[in-house]
Amino acid sequence: MEENKISESHEKNWYDKSYKILLVIPIILFLGSFAYLYFFYAENGDIVYKDVSITGGTTMTVFAKTDIKLLEENLREKLPDVIVNSITDFRSREQTGFLVETTASSDELKSFLEDYLGFKLNSENSSIEFTGATLSSSFYQQLRFAMIISFVLMAIVVFFIFRTPIRSLSIILAGFADIIMTIVVIDILEIRLSVAGIVALLMLIGYSVDVDIMLTTRVVKEKTGSLNHRIFEAFKTGITMTLTAIAAVGVALIFTRSFSPALSQMFTIILIGLCFDIFNCWVTNASLLKWYAEVTKKI
Repeated sequence: MEENKISESHEKNWYDKSYKILLVIPIILFLGSFAYLYFFYAENGDIVYKDVSITGGTTMTVFAKTDIKLLEENLREKLPDVIVNSITDFRSREQTGFLVETTASSDELKSFLEDYLGFKLNSENSSIEFTGATLSSSFYQQLRFAMIISFVLMAIVVFFIFRTPIRSLSIILAGFADIIMTIVVIDILEIRLSVAGIVALLMLIGYSVDVDIMLTTRVVKEKTGSLNHRIFEAFKTGITMTLTAIAAVGVALIFTRSFSPALSQMFTIILIGLCFDIFNCWVTNASLLKWYAEVTKKI
């Protein structure tokens, strides 16, 4: 019993001495992420790479086996923005076809593929879908507006619940950092954001503040035990929630990667965001709450 108390005391002393230093890490990452996105926007005209579902273009599915890397290398000589993904059978893991995306016209893409494959493409061995640039651009603007509105509404709800600027801002800042840092990783990995990817970011807005709200509620509204004790108890619950979600999303990613690029992208983005959520909740938000408690003596 006494050993447990001594161990807890050492943990608390370490945390008390180190939390301000730990807070420097997310600040550097946050500012670095903003700087990265600023230069990325200056070079590319947006903060993300976009696929044809957002930019407009042609998506063609061909039900035939081929060397994906060789096909992509060949097509990129004529279509620099082309993306080729393999389609495999879930059970046998054998290739059943491939998916090609490009901003080129459907006739142009079909001609190139027929020359490469050596046979004619028709409705029996392929399917083709074309999205106009104007329609895609309008849809993208609506999705971006939806993201902004959802984040603003989330911020209003958080302010309404906690009613103090620091407590509310620590949650909002942690959630915002999750999204910004996730977008940076998406860009570094050169993932072309699709509609499914934007849906994933919308989902992250909700989940990223979920654990932060639980932490802040435990720290602010529960009066049993010391501040550190409440943070550590909240950590036990929160980390279990997040790790469970990461495991579930990881399994879903493994199952969908072979046959659905859209779902695969969605789960990949959610997985990245959940990892950042662990960091921003238990370093950024927890440290800000502890600093606020020491300064104001109100928690």
